[in-house]
Amino acid sequence: MSYKVKLKEFEGPFDLLVYLIENAEMNIYDIRVSEITEQYLKQIEEMKELNIVVGAEFLVLAATLIELKSKMLLPRIRPDGEEEPDPRTDLVQKLVEYTKFKKLAGVLEEQRGFAVKILEKPQEDLMPFTEEPDIYLQMDMKKFITAFGNFIYRKRKDAELKARYEMLERDKETVESKILYITGALHKIQKKIIKFKDLIVDNDDKYDKIVTFISLLEMAKNRKVKLKQKGNYGEIQIQLDEERVNVQ
Repeated sequence: MSYKVKLKEFEGPFDLLVYLIENAEMNIYDIRVSEITEQYLKQIEEMKELNIVVGAEFLVLAATLIELKSKMLLPRIRPDGEEEPDPRTDLVQKLVEYTKFKKLAGVLEEQRGFAVKILEKPQEDLMPFTEEPDIYLQMDMKKFITAFGNFIYRKRKDAELKARYEMLERDKETVESKILYITGALHKIQKKIIKFKDLIVDNDDKYDKIVTFISLLEMAKNRKVKLKQKGNYGEIQIQLDEERVNVQ
């Protein structure tokens, strides 16, 4: 009874042979048969020492390599002067086919591993839903006209509100324009200090307060103004940075 042998590097006789060829950095089309045969037989002996039952396919390939080694020692010139075919040709073709199918098997195994991660929903019977009769809206013409009129009215109102909102968004000040406004206000007033609330046009406009506050922080970072506040939630006082202005 033979067993399928699988070690760390190879599986089966051809896998072992390909491994030995690659490990010896040989060209698969120009195999050094004598060297590979010795390595192959040595590997089989090591497998036996590990009490591994070597399958018949390993021994068949070993016999093939020994026969091939002996053929490589014989002259390949016929009496008529023609050269005998390379005795390695048949083995090379088998190795090329083996490596090709091994790569394809690796691709299929990779696809199988990817496929097992995909969950599919089983097909359901939709006949109970498709066989039900259509449901029609029971409504007289007067109610329908009223409902349709209300729908059109809401759509028009939504469009007007949207247009008004977009217009207000365009009219809102940016940080850059607010900085110019604050700078102008500080230069025009007679007193050197103004309060934050004096820069707010509409006290109910939260957007204006936020933009003004961010603009002051930007100006303070660039040392254009000095900010003072006595205590939490106290009034913010703004003053031009005279040293910075004089340097400029």
